[in-house]
Amino acid sequence: MDICYSRWHFAPEVTPEGKPVGDQPRRKTAEQLRSHRWFGVDDIRAFGHRSRLLQTGLSEQDFRGKPVIGIINTWSDLSVCHAHFRTRADEVKRGVWQAGGFPVELPAHPVTEQYQKPSSMLYRNLLAMETEELARSHPCDGLVLLGGCDKTPPALVMGALSAGLPCIFVPAGPMLSGNWHGKKLGSGSDVWKYHAELRAGNISQAQWKDMETGIARSFGTCMTAGTAATMMLAVEAMGLCLPGASSIPAADSAHPRMATSCGRRIVDMVWEDETPARLLTQASIDNAVTATMAFGGSTNAIPHLIAMARRGGFQLDLERFDAISRRVPLIANLRPNGDTFLMEDFFYAGGARAFLARLAPYLDLNARTVTGATLGENLEGAEIYNEEIIRPLDRPLQAEGGVAILRGTLAPRGAVIKTSAADPKLLAHTGPAVVFEDYNDMNARLDDPALEVTADSVLVLRQAGPQGGPGMPEWGMMPIPKKLLKQGVRDMVRLSDARMSGTSYGTCVLHVAPESHVGGPLALVRNGDLIRLDVPNRSLDLLIDPAEMEARRAAWVAPPVRYARGWTALHLQHVRQADEGCDFDFLEAGSATPEPEIH
Repeated sequence: MDICYSRWHFAPEVTPEGKPVGDQPRRKTAEQLRSHRWFGVDDIRAFGHRSRLLQTGLSEQDFRGKPVIGIINTWSDLSVCHAHFRTRADEVKRGVWQAGGFPVELPAHPVTEQYQKPSSMLYRNLLAMETEELARSHPCDGLVLLGGCDKTPPALVMGALSAGLPCIFVPAGPMLSGNWHGKKLGSGSDVWKYHAELRAGNISQAQWKDMETGIARSFGTCMTAGTAATMMLAVEAMGLCLPGASSIPAADSAHPRMATSCGRRIVDMVWEDETPARLLTQASIDNAVTATMAFGGSTNAIPHLIAMARRGGFQLDLERFDAISRRVPLIANLRPNGDTFLMEDFFYAGGARAFLARLAPYLDLNARTVTGATLGENLEGAEIYNEEIIRPLDRPLQAEGGVAILRGTLAPRGAVIKTSAADPKLLAHTGPAVVFEDYNDMNARLDDPALEVTADSVLVLRQAGPQGGPGMPEWGMMPIPKKLLKQGVRDMVRLSDARMSGTSYGTCVLHVAPESHVGGPLALVRNGDLIRLDVPNRSLDLLIDPAEMEARRAAWVAPPVRYARGWTALHLQHVRQADEGCDFDFLEAGSATPEPEIH
């Protein structure tokens, strides 16, 4: 199962068609290193830079004339998924030293999924900005990106693409499988499942409490096929990971070896000037989307991948997701799409390399990667050891990918549904709206016995989008009202401008754009209005007279400004809508920021 990363050679520069350019790859001299401006010249500033490193006990031979590798580390005491990054950073450093580079660790905002409120998504762009500015303002020649928990892979890649330096991603890896009284537990997925049973009265409070100690048994990200697993796989499919790296469990001994291999590889990437601009193409982006769809990945990947693509100067919109999803089968039998297997099982079944190798007919195998080889070369020899987990293409878990894009009078710019995690009977459904103005309203009224709701109702949540949340929280998997749970109802149509956890499931329509906070049609829905969901025809409509819709629009009043200062105020002023990736308007691809002057 372990992979010998040392066999990956540096391949010659190639054209978009995969043909070599020239006889040999380009190789920098020490004087061409970006860090040479800090350490290699003979002036007063370089004197100061060198003397301050000597102050730490280093010698000039340790750093002068060597690639400086910035290790962007998202470790913190509250970033529990990244608890092992304190030691992984040292293991990356070992590889950098071995390859003749000079490693420097740069702590960055951890974007803690569990603890940061109101939503970790509010801070994705903060980490992206920090990554870019850490790289640009320091004497970095290349970057090693340590991330994994939901928002850190896209944020780190977004920042690295904007910085433009050679970079390689070290995925945190999934935690070990959960266990409770002999039952295999999946983080997130079984939280939602058993909490519903608790509210229905089918398990006790003591059982619910006891489950806490078994659902997260090691460091690492969620071990279901949630957002973390999805994004790590997407980054590998894009070509920015070592082969198979994204699926190695965090606690497996292969993981530190992978981290050290990344340290060695980034030094060669710097010498060969393997920047993202030289590596990535539109095919790289399509490969990431294809892998996400065939994995049954999180809907959260959609705004993340759009933002990442735009940072690289590539095109990606909702229609592209839908087109790829329609042609690609879902072949990963993992929770929450399946009902048994978790990411540890996926690794034992062959992991990311085996999965991508099986998906090869749908991928551009000529896309280049950080190994210096093509994606196809990286996948040579990959084997599948359990075809119940990584399904054959002619026996998929679902004939199409896991996601559908909807449009209509309720979502003129699009909405998202994870079909692989929904009740098939509800994918074509018309029902009356039960409207909640915001999360607090929902929390206060959802379990009220007097709430006028049936299994046919459509639950509608407003004020949960990029601005309304703020930060588009994971509120989209609204709980089923208690009185319906007691009747045996376990799914119903739910509709919002929010996101939902990639570990969750249910017939949840998400990312409705434009959002209610800015006056999108979601803001105009009233209790009792009929809403029609038609996934086969990719439509979502509010069934009211167009004249009535216009009258409501004319009467709509924008919510008052809630944040006058700080990061959240900046976010509200500049964040894009969900269909555009939720990046800041001034951070999307444009003219490069100049290199800093050194005076």
